[in-house]
Amino acid sequence: MPDILYSSAAQLAADIRTKKLSSVEVIEAHLKRIEEVNPAINAVVYSLADSARKQAKEADASLARGEVKGPLHGVPFTIKDAWETAGVPSTGGTLGRKDYKPEIDATVVARLKAAGGIPIGMTNLPELSMAFESDNLVHGRTNNPYDLSRTPGGSGGGGSAIIAAGGSPLEPGADMGGSIRLPSHFAGIAGIKPTKGLVPITGYFPAGLGLPGIFATAGPMARYVEDLAYTLPILAGPDGIDPHMAPVPLRDPKAVSIKGLRVAMHTDNGIYPAEPATAQTVRNAAKALADAGAMVEEVRPAGIERCMELFTGIAFSDGGEGLKMLLSMCGTTQMHPITAATVNGFPMKSGAEVAALLYQLDVYRSTMLQWFRNWDIILCPTNALPAVPHGTAMRSETLPAFSYTVAFNATGWPGAVVRCGTSAEGLPIGVQAVAHPWRDDVALAAVQHLETALGGYQRPRIALQQQSAAG
Repeated sequence: MPDILYSSAAQLAADIRTKKLSSVEVIEAHLKRIEEVNPAINAVVYSLADSARKQAKEADASLARGEVKGPLHGVPFTIKDAWETAGVPSTGGTLGRKDYKPEIDATVVARLKAAGGIPIGMTNLPELSMAFESDNLVHGRTNNPYDLSRTPGGSGGGGSAIIAAGGSPLEPGADMGGSIRLPSHFAGIAGIKPTKGLVPITGYFPAGLGLPGIFATAGPMARYVEDLAYTLPILAGPDGIDPHMAPVPLRDPKAVSIKGLRVAMHTDNGIYPAEPATAQTVRNAAKALADAGAMVEEVRPAGIERCMELFTGIAFSDGGEGLKMLLSMCGTTQMHPITAATVNGFPMKSGAEVAALLYQLDVYRSTMLQWFRNWDIILCPTNALPAVPHGTAMRSETLPAFSYTVAFNATGWPGAVVRCGTSAEGLPIGVQAVAHPWRDDVALAAVQHLETALGGYQRPRIALQQQSAAG
């Protein structure tokens, strides 16, 4: 059973295809695991157990006939409760949508299903995905499996928590300011925010359109980097709906050599320096790349210190009016306090002020691109802090710590995260590797090497406690 729960999705797919395992066995193991851990972490907010069991039997029957649906044939996955999923409550964490059931799947959900994947549950998030911790008035708060008093992050905190706890091997995420990478860091798993325009965000609620959509993209979360590389080709490519997509082919991370890579490392972005354990973990990661022949220098990207003011200035330039309209359209009359603080926390800007910010964003991007010509990888913290206590992520004194992810939503570049260390409190510390646009393969190759060199995912406290009790 532990082998099933902590195998990679790619390994599960191989074991099902070769009939070492049945899909029924794999699905049942994960459903049982969710039942065991979910009361403590509240990560899965809607079970798809009945349909998953039926689909698993069908997967095994089709395999017996020699039919393989795709690379994820019979493999379970969870879905963030912001991706519209046909016939399933897809709330986006807001009360006005608590009974809403879409008629069609979001593109990433449809693609995972078409590849043979079997959805087993919907996972928690902040209301409208607008926070760095996962708490809402529909489903409540999600706890970090390494320390229940801390958040697993947001907006993909439910997914990161259940993946870390062994209840799901993978989940599609979306990232506007760090919603894939930050939960991956807080919960000790792996994730990638691909290049903007690589994976469609069609069917995400709220839609990745308008000014906030400038920064948003979608990508996979999993325990292992292997599964990011395995799943990204399934998710990538235009869908004929998302207007930001580009038909750029993916490259193979296995073809990337670490030797000779030019790596720029920093632990202080000029906004919020990384706390000591996080800074040391980044330095350890830099040494691991250097030991493999990479050329590493400690240097900070030019202009990066402007990322937070540009991001928040543009994304919330309407003073929260767009969010208020969205909540009204949903029928939500009671907001979560974090949502209320966001809606009311930014002043409305004039058209001239917004135009000036957009101009400055282009200058930021151009400055960063010109600086990046001398490097292949930026290695830096995912966040200045490990997982923070509940209720503190969105405080004004803490929020600047989240600028390490925001910086690369502002550029649109790919950023991958993998666990490379542990804090004194036993919390995971992930490191972020950022590559040039459309070189997602380089980012994945870097974190694959770091995972191998520094250990990557480790089972959380909640799992170890259960093993001890069972033993």
